[in-house]
Amino acid sequence: MIKSLPNKLFTLLFFLLVSKGLAQTSRENYIALDRALGDQSFFSGHLTGFLLYDLDSQRVLFEKNSQIRFIPASTTKLWTLFAASLILQDSTQTLRYVSSGDTLKIWGSGDPSWKYKEFKQPDFQKFLSPYKIIQFSDANQVSPAFGYGWQWDDYYYDYSAERSSLPIYGNLVEVKKVGNRPEVFPKRFQSSISITDRTIRELERKFHSNGFEYNPNNFSGGERFIPLITSPQLTVELATEITGKKWIYKPEKLPAENQIWRGAALAPLLQEMMLESDNFIAEQMLFMVSDRLFQTLDTERAIEYMVKTYLGDLPDSPKWVDGSGLSRHNLFTPRSMVALMEKLYRVLPESQLYSLLPTGGQTGTLKNSFQAAQPYIFAKTGTMSNNYSLVGLIKTKSGKTYCFAFMNSNYPYSASVVRKEVEKVMILVRDIF
Repeated sequence: MIKSLPNKLFTLLFFLLVSKGLAQTSRENYIALDRALGDQSFFSGHLTGFLLYDLDSQRVLFEKNSQIRFIPASTTKLWTLFAASLILQDSTQTLRYVSSGDTLKIWGSGDPSWKYKEFKQPDFQKFLSPYKIIQFSDANQVSPAFGYGWQWDDYYYDYSAERSSLPIYGNLVEVKKVGNRPEVFPKRFQSSISITDRTIRELERKFHSNGFEYNPNNFSGGERFIPLITSPQLTVELATEITGKKWIYKPEKLPAENQIWRGAALAPLLQEMMLESDNFIAEQMLFMVSDRLFQTLDTERAIEYMVKTYLGDLPDSPKWVDGSGLSRHNLFTPRSMVALMEKLYRVLPESQLYSLLPTGGQTGTLKNSFQAAQPYIFAKTGTMSNNYSLVGLIKTKSGKTYCFAFMNSNYPYSASVVRKEVEKVMILVRDIF
């Protein structure tokens, strides 16, 4: 487990590390990295935290402000990955149920895969075939549709889809441009579209309803998906259309004696969550974790459980509030990020971990950055206005694999500017350590 370092002792410590043979890198290399992150560098203009950790010797090689808490943005998904891997293991929690004659009573467990993207589907047709009537309840959902601290004006962007116990179509409507007008799917929402003279370029959902507006003179069709306002009534209507079964809504409490249906493989969902930074999947992951642990969908309770049971030895207590990182209330230190990353490194098979982490120049959110003939960065990105983080593994030219966290906050320019400077530092690490 990573050992924290007081900042005042760091300069002395890395010289001692070298002199005692605890690191193979020369003093000049440490000085070069210190200069790249120091008072005269690009990173002196905003708050930066950095930590480099040797997984073999289990020692910190370099750190700067690693004890300060930063907004992690989507690197929060590493925490969700840890929870899902330990608690859910290999398959989703799709729903809980009890049967009574020709009626099946179900409570959704948060599985996001039904009619979402190209995932292999839970076989609802086969599962429901013995029953004529499906009675649906959402009484087991404790957490609301939106996470704590999410920005209200993100409601019409697909990265801020609502959470629900039994989502269908990812709680999104799909938009296609046909001529100068939009066509949507599910088609039931086509009649909810109206024309406006507002100077908007996309199809926009109204704030309080699943009604939509567009301006045919300006319509560009750039937004492919728009979040829906979820409701149990909409769930049963969509489910009735899809399955051909009669669904009714009755908010009964989940009985203590119930059965579980785990309807889909977990691995493809985890991969999409990590490589494409899918917020919706991440949020639903914590719903499923909560269902598995407590038979309720309670994100706060699931997080509290994980922190107390599996993460009690972190260098700094985290403030962890959602699954995706959409909330600015999430706060983690670089050294706790590295400690979590080390746990993932020890818990997951190596091939699985590398398949889940975006690879520089090749996959996911790092496909167009950190490019090299030999990939060297395997890490989760996190970007939010004025915040950019990168947490993961780096393979250096010496053949070593290190764990790192590089967190930036309070900068006044675009994230792409910071990302380019971060890349310069990581190239330096690759070449000299």
